[in-house]
Amino acid sequence: MSTPPFLTLPPSARALRVVTARGRFAALRAEPAGAVRGSALLVPGFTGSKEDFIALLEPLAAAGYRVTAVDQRGQYETGGPHDDPAAYTVAALGADVRALTAALAAEDGTGPLHLLGHSFGGQVVREAVLAAAAEAAAPGGAALPWASLTLMSTGPGAIDPAEAERTGLLVEVLPTMGLEEIWQVIQQMEQADGERARRLPSPEVAAFLHRRWLANVPQALITTGGHLVAAPDRVAELAAAVAAGLPALVLSGVHDYAWPVPEQTAMAERLGARRVVVADAGHSPNAEQPAATAEALLAHWG
Repeated sequence: MSTPPFLTLPPSARALRVVTARGRFAALRAEPAGAVRGSALLVPGFTGSKEDFIALLEPLAAAGYRVTAVDQRGQYETGGPHDDPAAYTVAALGADVRALTAALAAEDGTGPLHLLGHSFGGQVVREAVLAAAAEAAAPGGAALPWASLTLMSTGPGAIDPAEAERTGLLVEVLPTMGLEEIWQVIQQMEQADGERARRLPSPEVAAFLHRRWLANVPQALITTGGHLVAAPDRVAELAAAVAAGLPALVLSGVHDYAWPVPEQTAMAERLGARRVVVADAGHSPNAEQPAATAEALLAHWG
């Protein structure tokens, strides 16, 4: 899971709820002090939340962007149904992204909207783009509502086999084990991993990670985890949307446990997308190297 480096919001940011046609979504919003150059919607990954982007809020707002990071349906403070697997398919979550896009576009003075998905969130925003592109291709269809697309630390299809095995095990035990019991097992595994133990977060962040984990809707983890271990490759379809005028960026760290970095590079080539590899970063460059990540995003958006 992604670990934010800190939890204190910058002066430019606040917590809010974004009201959409598909419900209310917990969010963090950073506002520029001066004129708004554009806006951005940031979508987190599996077991993540809006706080994964907290270190990006200040530099992006300082550059003139109104930034909204959200909890997806079933995550942390957004919540969702406990007995409806259909609510957490990538198609349904992609529809949520489109509803969020419409709500943000309706706000005054937002400027062009840039879309970013991290990890599993990258496959969710891909789904949103593909659905919108299909509608745009129909007679009388509207143009895509985004000025750019960023796929961060995500891949073309299913996650790496070793990670798929761990995620599959989680999906298997969720119907019979409580989230607290699973959390304790995860902690024992991390303590046994010497490298992970040396990178344990501060007590404040550790308490947040525990709280966030317990707030997950188990059915959301089951459905989205099931997608990750068997996700189809839809890059060819997405490439058509990129070619039609949606500038794309594929951004990752230099190493990634979820999708191999060379696989992400090959995906960028297939998309005809920009490619940025952030030094000294792993699966979450947004949290591990926020300054370099913000610089890459601003170059893409500009």
